[in-house]
Amino acid sequence: MQSDQRGRGLATSALVILTFAAVLFALIAAFILAPREATMGDIQRLFYFHMPSAWIALGPAFTVVFGLSIAYLVTGKMVYDRWAGASAEIGVIFTTITLMTGPLWAKPVWGVYWDWEPRLTTTLVLWFIYVGYLLLRSIAGEGARRARLSAVYGIVGWIDVPIVFLSIWWWRTIHPRLLTGSGFQMDSRMFAALMVGLVAFTLLYLCLLVLRARTLTMEADLVGLRTRLRRLDRRGGGQ
Repeated sequence: MQSDQRGRGLATSALVILTFAAVLFALIAAFILAPREATMGDIQRLFYFHMPSAWIALGPAFTVVFGLSIAYLVTGKMVYDRWAGASAEIGVIFTTITLMTGPLWAKPVWGVYWDWEPRLTTTLVLWFIYVGYLLLRSIAGEGARRARLSAVYGIVGWIDVPIVFLSIWWWRTIHPRLLTGSGFQMDSRMFAALMVGLVAFTLLYLCLLVLRARTLTMEADLVGLRTRLRRLDRRGGGQ
């Protein structure tokens, strides 16, 4: 048992160090190695944080909630519920970053901070969906009832994820299409900086997920211990 805990601790420490190094390199790539965009200028450097944040929300974070929600309903194991809750919290954080960096980038390019075009609107809807998911978890109490409600909500709420992703192909939008049939339409150094950012943010997501899930597990263990102590106290009082 102790050796397993020591091994998990070392693995987590290694993940934290690797994540820190990757994020540091991503900052260097975005602000130093990537060239200045000719039309938009330095404000374009927000792109190297905006797109990776959107990737985390649309890719791992809410999709993990979807998958683990199904896993909970099939198995009934609370560990899946805790990891789904942790992933949803992180997904909301990265969606918030996406919604904050987007307008800052859009103002000098589009002339407005916000436009109710399909990609922006569906992303905002996604943010509200998963804020609602977290509110549900906060008011539904502990145990299997909350886990079941959260799992159903997490599965249904995920429907907006592919809608956000495909919105720039389904509807007319002012959002640029970086990926075309001929590949990514950008300078090779910009593309390299973007890839570094995607890797760094993915590691950051994994790191936060492991740390938050571990915290939720400890909280659940503490609640269980308190419940057992109260039961013992009641039995002792009855005697």
